[in-house]
Amino acid sequence: MPAYFLVNITVRDPAKFEQYRQAVPAVIAKFGGRYIVRGGAVEVLEGDPGLDRVVILEFPDAAAARAFYASEDYAPLLALRLSATEGSMALVEGLPG
Repeated sequence: MPAYFLVNITVRDPAKFEQYRQAVPAVIAKFGGRYIVRGGAVEVLEGDPGLDRVVILEFPDAAAARAFYASEDYAPLLALRLSATEGSMALVEGLPG
């Protein structure tokens, strides 16, 4: 069953974030992940979700998503992202295929 990272961030240091943005796609792909949404325009239709830069990543399953997040490959990029942004990230299981 697929799993998704739902990410909402506000970029505080654009130069550092650009380094992250350039490097992370290869690491995501290494763990079978792919972008579903990558920072496109947000049109709020109801409520105030507090969304800024929204990213949705799909992985084959939750184990692959967790392996990506905990990997030695991602660790320095995670540190870079955390130093350049503020926000939230959640792992959500999808529906069976």
